[in-house]
Amino acid sequence: MTGAMSESKEPGAQDAAGMPDWERRFRAPRVSLPDWAEDAPDRSLFVSNATGTYELYAWDRATGAQRQATDRPNGTTDGVLSPDGAWIWWFDDKDGDEFGIWRRQPFGGGADEPAVPGLDPSYPAGLALARDGRTAVVGRSTDEDGTTIHLARAGEAPVEIYRHRESAGVGDLSHDGSLIAIEHTEHGDAMHAALRVLRPDGTPVAELDDTKDGTEELGLEVLGFAPVDGDARLLIGHQRRGRWEPLVWDVATGEETDLAVDLPGDVSAEWCPDGSALLVAHGFEARSELFRLDLATRELTRIPTPPGTVSGATARPDGSVEYLWSSAAEPSAVRSTRGGVVLDPPGMACPPSVPVEDVWVEGPGGRIHALIQKPAGASGPLPTVFDLHGGPTWHDSDSFAAGPAAWVDQGYAVIRVNYRGSTGYGRAWTDALKHRVGLIELEDVAAVRDWAVASGLADPTRVILTGGSWGGYLTLLGLGIQPEAWTVGIAVVPVADYVTAYHDEMEALKAMDRTLLGGTPEEVPERFEASSPLTYVDDVKAPVYISAGVNDPRCPIRQIDNYVKRLEARGATHEVYRYDAGHGSLVVDERIKQVRLEMDFAERHLGG
Repeated sequence: MTGAMSESKEPGAQDAAGMPDWERRFRAPRVSLPDWAEDAPDRSLFVSNATGTYELYAWDRATGAQRQATDRPNGTTDGVLSPDGAWIWWFDDKDGDEFGIWRRQPFGGGADEPAVPGLDPSYPAGLALARDGRTAVVGRSTDEDGTTIHLARAGEAPVEIYRHRESAGVGDLSHDGSLIAIEHTEHGDAMHAALRVLRPDGTPVAELDDTKDGTEELGLEVLGFAPVDGDARLLIGHQRRGRWEPLVWDVATGEETDLAVDLPGDVSAEWCPDGSALLVAHGFEARSELFRLDLATRELTRIPTPPGTVSGATARPDGSVEYLWSSAAEPSAVRSTRGGVVLDPPGMACPPSVPVEDVWVEGPGGRIHALIQKPAGASGPLPTVFDLHGGPTWHDSDSFAAGPAAWVDQGYAVIRVNYRGSTGYGRAWTDALKHRVGLIELEDVAAVRDWAVASGLADPTRVILTGGSWGGYLTLLGLGIQPEAWTVGIAVVPVADYVTAYHDEMEALKAMDRTLLGGTPEEVPERFEASSPLTYVDDVKAPVYISAGVNDPRCPIRQIDNYVKRLEARGATHEVYRYDAGHGSLVVDERIKQVRLEMDFAERHLGG
């Protein structure tokens, strides 16, 4: 599986079997950026949909041998290699409900076994594996216990070293196993974590908290310990200048080394294997690029990558960098600075799509960045899909996505809006949605819709509002508070009844909702009411399509049923599709079925 991707047909063509390009984009085999074992770099782990379901694959680079490591009806994507390369750890939940246990299997194959006997099932809250192959730091989250972190050694009962009601997670384990970094939100702000470093017995070593003065909402994140024995340097991300930037914190001395990387937008980093330099990832205005930062000289050297988005990168021991790259027009590929494609899955090639165009629109909270795709050579007004991203702390980028490309193939313009709440435009933009959750984002979406109509791009009588997860939530909310703006609504795994969703969702999301809305439904009922799609369901005029996973712990099914019952009670036009999975599906056939149902619903209610 090495070498370049094979040539593919132009958009709009069909292969010999008559399969449309939009379907081929979903079926074409693809791979993730390979993870590799620190002490056995020839051993790698990656995710692929080669069998029609996303599963984990082991890859021995020395021999070229590859094998499928997991095989479950609803797929598997959460896995990690032990530093010695001896074991594959993977998370085993039930049909996508994200509640389960860690299992492990030998890298070369063999029976799976419980990785940490003695720990009950839970939601995962981070994992770090020690070099000795016997020790793990396991984060767990449950409704009963909040977050707990355990130290587990082979042959011994796991020992709890941390517990708190608020959300937390395992950040990293130092190279020699003597220090454990965790991110926690004991202060109650789930959007802005503080850091604590513990010894293996749970006693604290150091604390870093940018929220403690209460004057600003600043967060920290763990990026990793230096990959050197006895080295107490911890690479972290901070927001002290209004954006994400890297910082080196010496846990032993308390010294902080501000790297002050002079780049606009958000900057993240990871250690190069010898600890002398950093691989820097820079994201700005929906694109990204890579740099190498020498820590001794502070020299910043750009690593050439094509225009578009690098969604993951890793520095290899031989000095090369491997990265997962795509653009809106070109499918993703794992590339190397040595040249060529690292992993080239055999089988059907993925057809390209059309490039994305950038638009900046003046909105009520500042300039809004939107990304537009439309059929090649088409002029407006066009039927238009507003495809809203999830998160909300996420952003759309110039990267390949089969869903928007499918709409373009059918003759639609697709507009993706990086509304307030999105990442990549500074801390103030991300944090702006607090307390008026949903309403803030939809103000920005409305501004871009007004521009799209006024510019002649969008036909105002044929405008679809759609999205998944938080985007699905915004879809249902938008149909209720902006009923004249939207012709059709398609909500995928949405929040529909915010109060019921809060009570039924996983504990970490409850903490996030308390942060966003300023309390629980009992403490701030007026905010939950104002931000809940259920409040406005009787004002919805557009036909509504909803799809939902019956095992979803993030947007649980009961709150969707509550919304649907209200639609039914007033005879509103709607359809609901429920499927046996969690927050989306990892099965290609299922995903294609969902897209086909969504496009069919739009065609029937939009007039062709």
